Amino acid sequence: MSKLGKEGMGDRSASAQRAAGERSIGWLQHELLARAGVPHGFGTRTSPAREGVRRPVQVHGDRVVSADAGLPLGEADASLSARPGVAVGVVTADCVPVLVAAGGRAVAAVHAGWRGLARGVIPRALEALAEAAPGAELVAAIGPAIGPCCYEVDAPVLDALRARFGAATEGALRPARPGHALLDLVALARQALLGAGVPPGAIGAVGACTRCDAERFHSFRRDGARAGRLLSWIEVPAR
Repeated sequence: MSKLGKEGMGDRSASAQRAAGERSIGWLQHELLARAGVPHGFGTRTSPAREGVRRPVQVHGDRVVSADAGLPLGEADASLSARPGVAVGVVTADCVPVLVAAGGRAVAAVHAGWRGLARGVIPRALEALAEAAPGAELVAAIGPAIGPCCYEVDAPVLDALRARFGAATEGALRPARPGHALLDLVALARQALLGAGVPPGAIGAVGACTRCDAERFHSFRRDGARAGRLLSWIEVPAR
């Protein structure tokens, strides 16, 4: 369970410790990646600049690119590296950032909105990681994203997701007005990770809604075109 998950159960001391840790490092982190010794961070409004992070031009697709050649990454929604010291990242403002480590040998950063989830960006990123680090155990952390409390979608979105996730889509939905539903993007990201072979115990989430928490997060649904972006990054640890 993530530390924010513990807060949801009323653990005030955990909440205080997390707030102190966030102030000291400037980034949200997940204990699964931290225990694995993998440098990473999920950004907030107050996170410091992080120079040198390799990021693609995000287009809500399923293309995965390697950052190791040092060339421009072009259009993609996931990037990976197998070189220590090369940080890869994505930016979000309600979509789901997913950071994945393959046994400390390779890492990937994934931008997964509903379109990317429907197109299979997460399994494609994990396929690329498996090629970069054959046989490595995967650990994944899902970052802050818009929650089902705030994310209403319509029938075309639901049809696209059902085509990818089938009946599992229904478990990520809550009732809304006719022809619409409230969607849990994080639940579908978790389902995509499970479907690609990541063990349940190796998947964690930083449980926060970007639209609800205006103090910490940017949100396109809340702020529209003036919304900023949150950087999430990960890198292969030094060997």
